[in-house]
Order: sequence, then C-alpha cells, then structure tokens
Amino acid sequence: MRTAPLAPTSPQPYVGRLAPSPTGLLHLGHARTFALAAARANAAGGKLLLRIDDLDRARCRPEFTAAALEDLAWLGLDWEKPVITQSERLPLYRNALARLHATGRIYPCYRSRRDLAEALSAPHETPGAAPAADDEPLYPAAWRPAADLALPALDATGRALNWRFRVPDEHELRFDDALLGTQTAVCGSDFGDFLVWRKDGLPSYQLACAVDDALLGVTEVVRGADLVRSTFRQLLLFEALGAPAPTYCHAPLLTDEHGVRLAKRHAALALATLRASGTTPEELGPRLAI
Repeated sequence: MRTAPLAPTSPQPYVGRLAPSPTGLLHLGHARTFALAAARANAAGGKLLLRIDDLDRARCRPEFTAAALEDLAWLGLDWEKPVITQSERLPLYRNALARLHATGRIYPCYRSRRDLAEALSAPHETPGAAPAADDEPLYPAAWRPAADLALPALDATGRALNWRFRVPDEHELRFDDALLGTQTAVCGSDFGDFLVWRKDGLPSYQLACAVDDALLGVTEVVRGADLVRSTFRQLLLFEALGAPAPTYCHAPLLTDEHGVRLAKRHAALALATLRASGTTPEELGPRLAI
C-alpha cells in the first residue's frame, strides 16, 4: 500500500463527500475513512458534502441518521449545508434509469435471489465464482436476453421488475487508486451484470451512488476498500450516462482483535458508545491514522 498525497491535483475545485448509511451506529472504521475524506478535502482547499444513503427502507432508521450527524460533529468534521438525502432524490435516479433504458444498456431481470443462489451452488459452476459475502453474485451470462431483443417499456409490463446493467464481457477496467495503486477487473469474470433498479421501486446502490457523484460534482470518492469492486461497476455507469468519473481513494479496513473487519454489530466500538464512555476525539487519533 502506498501513502496517498493529502492534496490530490485536479483541474477543477475539489469536491469530496461523506456518505453514511443509517442502518446502524457508526464505528471506528467509519471514523477513520470519514476523517481521511475530510483531511483530503481540507488539504486540497475544497469542500465536503454530506449525503445520507437511506434507500434501504427495511434497515434505515431516523435515530441512526441522528446518531451519525452527532458522531461526525463530535469528530470535528465539517461539511457543506444542507445535508443531502438520497430518499429525496428518487426522480433523479429514475431519469438515469430511463437514459440507460433508451440506450439499451439494461434489461429486465425475472430471476430471484433463490435462483441465483441455486445457480451458484450447482456443481457445474466454475469454482471460485461465488463473490465475497457482501458482494453481488456473478449473474450467469446464459440468463441474459439477446442483445437485439426489444426491451419492454419501463412501466409497461404490469409487474414490478428488477433491471440489470449489461456489462461488456471480457472488457478490462482500470483505475488508479490514491492508496491502493492501480486496480483492474475484467467484466463478466470479476463481476457480472449488476442490478440498477429493484422491483421494490428503488435504485440499487450502484446507480444511486453514480448518479449522485455525477450530479453533485464529486471529484474524489474516499471510501472503504471493501467497495473497490463497486467502483468498477460505477465506472461503467458513468460512461453509459456520459458523466466524468471521479478519482478514488479506498481506505484499508479496520479489524477487531480477531482480525475480523469492523461492522455495525461491533457495538463496543461504535462511536456513540465511545462518546458515552468519555472518550475524546483526540484519544482516537492514533487509531484513525492510515
């Protein structure tokens, strides 16, 4: 891993962002990534946006949003006002979906999660094809409709549908990460056709994130290293939507004493818990360094 310069060079004013998802309490790992994002924005003389990624209706809760705002302020971070909330931006994501539909970059998906799980567990599947536990499964290319098949209208089928982005198979993607160096992936092998719209009427993380970063003028995305593969998907979306891609800085993940990466289930390391125990942001400093 190389040391990232704190002030990346860019021909346009620096715009960074914090993007917590209010599905639980923020922990030390979030604090380290957000502190890095703030430091890079400050060193570049730029601005920092705060976006609440609250599209997971089943798990996002207002109290977690409130706690995240308190945690970020307690850390001494500052951001542009007002706070941006994804759940208030649905028409923008729908417009992007319509553009992808008009250019034939997506197709309707009638397969269920159970279908995918059974396909991945079948003995004829390629060993190692299963993704990381928190990543989207590799969608079988055999399930794609023909590329020249006419698409149904977005709302004309009479039923709720998932929509997937058709990746260009065997196309290699590459980007230079400020911390991790050059990253590469091959479409169709390292990841497959991915969801851009869910049948519950909401955009996927990939689409919402790419649309927001483009429309908000984000020039650099600082986030955890677990999202490197998502970056490749979002690079395809930027290209398909005719938007310039930001640069990226993926921070290494913090782990607990057993080497397991921190998650929102690590309540003892939640920032709210540490605040309540009397811990100060200054005392966290050494643990947040990269």
